[in-house]
Amino acid sequence: MEKEGRKSVIFLCTGNSARSQMAEGLMRHLKGDEFEVFSAGNEPKGIHPLAIEVMKEIGIDISAQRSKHLDEYLKRNFDYVVTLCENAATTCPLFPGEGERIHKGFSDPAGGEGSEKRRREVFRKVRDELKRFILSFPSH
Repeated sequence: MEKEGRKSVIFLCTGNSARSQMAEGLMRHLKGDEFEVFSAGNEPKGIHPLAIEVMKEIGIDISAQRSKHLDEYLKRNFDYVVTLCENAATTCPLFPGEGERIHKGFSDPAGGEGSEKRRREVFRKVRDELKRFILSFPSH
């Protein structure tokens, strides 16, 4: 549903801790004049500190965002429902309305192992992949 001339989009991922949080911040920063942006998960875990850190590296502060359960949005209509992981694509319920459902899977940076440096590199890689995806997101 359009609000103030903008389309609405929600990014869904299981934990709403990394991928969907970064996507929310990127979309708001890059296309906030076109889209009203939300994110949620079916098992919210809080925002991962490395997600906040790597977003700050590119000038986007997501530290005020919060991890939300998708139940908060089940009665809301969205123009786009975007799932960012296989689990969300298969377990998230359908939202009401005529919104377009889009699935684009990304690696889970929060599930990575290894040194802090290696984990940070994985977060950066996913952040940059999300940025490319959002820049190619259909405008209206």
